[in-house]
Amino acid sequence: MDSNFDIISPVDGRLYATRTYARPSEISAILSRAKQARLEWRRLSFDEREKLVFAFLNAVEARAEPLALQVAWQMGRPLWKADETKRLKEWSELTAKAARKFLQPLDLVQDETVRREIDLDPLGICLSISAWNYPVVMAASLVSAPLLLGNVVIYKPSPQTALVGDVFNEAATAAGLPAGVFQSLNMTHTDAESMIGSGDIDLVQFVGSTRGGQAVYDAGRGTFTRFGLELGGKDPAYFRSDAQIESIMDDVIEGCFGNAGQSCCSVERIYVHRSIYDRFLEALVAEASKVGVGHPIEERPMFGPLVSTAAARRVKSLTEQAVRAGAKPLLPVGRSPLPAADNAYVEHQFLTNADHSMDIYRDEVFGPVVPIIAVDSDEQAVGLMNDSDYGLTASIWSQDIDTALALGRRVESGTFYVNQGDFADRILPWGGVKKSGIGRSYGIKGLEELVQARSYHIRTRLD
Repeated sequence: MDSNFDIISPVDGRLYATRTYARPSEISAILSRAKQARLEWRRLSFDEREKLVFAFLNAVEARAEPLALQVAWQMGRPLWKADETKRLKEWSELTAKAARKFLQPLDLVQDETVRREIDLDPLGICLSISAWNYPVVMAASLVSAPLLLGNVVIYKPSPQTALVGDVFNEAATAAGLPAGVFQSLNMTHTDAESMIGSGDIDLVQFVGSTRGGQAVYDAGRGTFTRFGLELGGKDPAYFRSDAQIESIMDDVIEGCFGNAGQSCCSVERIYVHRSIYDRFLEALVAEASKVGVGHPIEERPMFGPLVSTAAARRVKSLTEQAVRAGAKPLLPVGRSPLPAADNAYVEHQFLTNADHSMDIYRDEVFGPVVPIIAVDSDEQAVGLMNDSDYGLTASIWSQDIDTALALGRRVESGTFYVNQGDFADRILPWGGVKKSGIGRSYGIKGLEELVQARSYHIRTRLD
């Protein structure tokens, strides 16, 4: 019996599309095709693989307009920001350039009787599980990178953005990717966990919540499968006494409210040196008043609804709990005229008079509500920044770059910024510490996760 699932648009609450989860026989057939394809795919030269991968990316880009509309309706991002295909291609180009260098033979120590070599072999079958918040551009790490290095990919889109997987399948066929090299399918969580536990998967790449990542990791116990898990964040930003307040406010607002705060690296908590606290809040209110929230298709707001009514209820509940515990809204409540179908819409807000005992300071919000604390010293700020179960990114804003960097080396995070936030530099490796995940993607270090080194010790003379 088929198992259908609905995609409910957060834009207006209507049924946008219905799809069907793969049956066990379909999943088995997909695994069989992947096993057959991996041997031939790895034998191709890098140039041959690169040509086919970029034919796939070009085919995705050719579908940019309908794909952007699908993204807007499925997860609520404003249509004018919904096209991710150009970034997908640009990031994949960076990966291809890095991969070409990464795969060059190493200069090893040699001697008269021994020759030494290293091969960087593909792992095999990669199961890539995507999140809904950047469902197209994530394919740069979840699809392009493993394919370029000789792996084959089984791709599981988020059920909320399942139509992206359909487009990817169409593009793969149009590009002439060999059968079984890339396959997207909709699987239940149970079936995905069974696939991971089968031992047939060589690498699992997962982007999503910490809870989801834990379930994925647990499913692979005993299989010796490799994992790359990019999970949640509770990313802090500290503004030192010398921060250039007026010139950075647009960056702060973007870091907090870009994509409605639904980014793993969104600024989720703010610390401000007390000597600039009042001036900081005044500038923040002025800049936040420019933020527009509205219908993502009919209007051109900074952000639209959250991904679902359940997500919106959770953000509103965390905010209400904090206010009951003594936090104070910095911006007037009820100031934003939200669309009539406002179940998934959340008004952006900053909360002052907050502290670390509140859930809103402990839990990932994943929405446009950010608490603020005044601090008396750099030491206090660093201590509070590290007082979290998460560690994806962190930032310090200061004119004294050397001091900010010295402080940053003490902050527990996978990426540290000075005068920057909510940004993914795809030349650098990306990933977190603590409950923000394991493994890295992008950059040379990210490519290391997609291969295994094989050593050759060749004795050339026996005399």
